[in-house]
Amino acid sequence: MSELVAALDIGTNSFHLVIAKPVPGGFEVVTREKDVVRLGHGGGDMKQLSEEAIGRGVKSLARMAEIASSHGAEVRAVATSAVREAKNRSEFIKQVRKATGIDIEVISGVEEARLIHLGVLNAIGIHDQSMFVCDIGGGSTEVVVGLDDEVMFARSFKLGAVRLTDRFFAGTTLHPSAIPSCRSFIRSSLSVVAPEVMELGFEAVATSSGTAETIARIILHTRGASEPKSMNRFEFSADEVRSVVTALQSAPTIDERVKLFGLEPNRADIILAGALILEGVVDVFELKSLMFSDYALREGLLLDTLRREGLIEVDDDHDAARRSVQQLADRCDDRPEHSQHVAELAIQLFEQLEEPLNLQPEWRRYLEFASLLANVGVVVSHAKHHLHSYYLIRNSELMGLTDREVEIIAQVARYHRKSVPKTEHTEFSALSSTDQRIVQHLAGILRIAIGLDRTYDARVKTISVKVSTSELLITAKSRGKKNDISLNLYAANERKGLLADVSKRKVKLSEA
Repeated sequence: MSELVAALDIGTNSFHLVIAKPVPGGFEVVTREKDVVRLGHGGGDMKQLSEEAIGRGVKSLARMAEIASSHGAEVRAVATSAVREAKNRSEFIKQVRKATGIDIEVISGVEEARLIHLGVLNAIGIHDQSMFVCDIGGGSTEVVVGLDDEVMFARSFKLGAVRLTDRFFAGTTLHPSAIPSCRSFIRSSLSVVAPEVMELGFEAVATSSGTAETIARIILHTRGASEPKSMNRFEFSADEVRSVVTALQSAPTIDERVKLFGLEPNRADIILAGALILEGVVDVFELKSLMFSDYALREGLLLDTLRREGLIEVDDDHDAARRSVQQLADRCDDRPEHSQHVAELAIQLFEQLEEPLNLQPEWRRYLEFASLLANVGVVVSHAKHHLHSYYLIRNSELMGLTDREVEIIAQVARYHRKSVPKTEHTEFSALSSTDQRIVQHLAGILRIAIGLDRTYDARVKTISVKVSTSELLITAKSRGKKNDISLNLYAANERKGLLADVSKRKVKLSEA
């Protein structure tokens, strides 16, 4: 196979292309394309693909095939409910093959659910808890319960945002009985499997796809929160889902939804049906809260393809966040052994300061990741590389982390040198007071750890800290008597100001 692989998700509402290259344990996205095609629209409950829909689909896939070809990427294409259910699907598949050379795999609903689960698992990064996953597409809704890579339950329902819009909300005005009828239909479909799912049980809940993301963004807007760079792992409650349905009911026309919620017209017309499906899932399976996943079928397809072809090994380390951090470091850090040692020194400091400075256990992970990524900006330029590091971390696809966590890690890395955090800095001032405190404390620790490896050769082996009400005495021990650590102590001493400020103590450094 080519070094690059393209995954093509031929959905009922939209087509998605993702081109990626394999990296240890996963993939790195090269480019993405999306096209709203509405392949399953107007086909009599998707029993037949209309000539117009086939034409739109072939044209879209021809463009995506050209994009894949321009990257030299091998294409694996799968089609879901619209093609799966259409009596004339062979005609569509034949036209696509003739126009593009792409062979389409028509996958079952259960296989679709498995691939969605694989994608979500790698985005959310929860491998040690059983997880309920719901994906609402244009033609179908998939429900999966899995633990790590094992799928314990998978079912596909003929409940999709496009399908139910065509069935219940096809007119320009909202009929009074449309919502109750749609709601009853959804619940009757889902309730069949509820006892089996509830008996299995689950500890975490995730949802994916365009419908889920749109609902999550409406909730974000309702909260008055600023727009994150990534919605991955964004959490919202079941009550907030119900509130979105109520709000959409009060805006029965497409124009009103576009105006009130800032939606694109090709999402505004199907979002009510999609929201009713998610509301039904929440109620039938008694969900309290949900977490949005940036990854879904297409990313699962990528991972599955890379594993099939032996381009990546199945990783025993299931920490998606750590894996994606390491991938970014491997790509961009010119001295990874230095960053690794700095991370070890920083964690030694953290563990000894955790109780006296009231540092929270989860901050340890932020500090370690920021230490590993502090120097990735050198791939752009050594000058101001701390600023470049912030930009690269903030705009990389770090899986298994929330948008807030990525921001904290990026800012700790940004403040590893030069200026300390200041309220006049736009990004820092945008943080909550709690997160500002996290960044200040962790950056203060990181600056000293970096100073203690100023010679870039790991000659400082261990650190011990004595804490009093007025002083932090940090003692560094070298790897041997022949290792002079005076330069390291000098560099750390030059960087101690931030930790002194946040700890409200004098910081002294000495050699053991």
